[in-house]
Amino acid sequence: MAELIFGLHAVTAALRAAGLRQLWVDRQRLDVRLRRLLTEAESRGVTIHSADRQTLGRLSHGARHQGVVAEPAPAPRAEDLDTLLDGTAEPLLLVLDGIQDPHNLGACLRSADAAGVHAVLAPGDRAAGLTPTVRKVASGAAETVAFFPVTNLARQLRDLQQRGLWIVGTADDAPTSLYDCDLRGPLALVMGAEERGLRRLTREHCDRLLRIPMAGSVSSLNVSVATGIVLFEAVRQRRILHNDQNNATAPS
Repeated sequence: MAELIFGLHAVTAALRAAGLRQLWVDRQRLDVRLRRLLTEAESRGVTIHSADRQTLGRLSHGARHQGVVAEPAPAPRAEDLDTLLDGTAEPLLLVLDGIQDPHNLGACLRSADAAGVHAVLAPGDRAAGLTPTVRKVASGAAETVAFFPVTNLARQLRDLQQRGLWIVGTADDAPTSLYDCDLRGPLALVMGAEERGLRRLTREHCDRLLRIPMAGSVSSLNVSVATGIVLFEAVRQRRILHNDQNNATAPS
């Protein structure tokens, strides 16, 4: 059996993105949201099982499941990163350098989806992967954002540079403020792991480092919060650029 997923947002997103093989639902829960999910699952031919809370707790390994656990259908072969980049004029990538906490990874994926990130890259080992907890926290973003585990992150950053992407990392001691850094054009934003930040080799492969200016007594932010701030500053700058270009080409 494939790795199970749980939680209404994650299960609904998986149903719509790639489909489900089986669905277990709390036989005592009959609210509108669950009925809506059941109706859609039935229309797609998903096998549905009525289960008690003990069974759902066992299937979700004790995590909060919101009365629903599912086995996803085999995902179709994802397009590779090169194909994705070939078809994207101004890619915006998020690179996560070894995030360990699945809750942080899930929150970063959620921000990436909201910001329109084309793909998220992360080391394939010694880092959180797409676990059921990550999928639940991501609230469907794990099914909509392309996620690429990479074997050698430093080599992947070099490949992105050769493709013309600007590699911008974040560090508390960076000389440049986020709001003074140009984040337009083909871009990969690199966020460091909890506590340790960017690894030395990752940092050395960045074209530029930036910091989030802090006005209070707190010296740093949670990585998922910092990711959201940096991504949406990039989105703001890129929208201004596109608006200026559209205005320049509009007939007078």
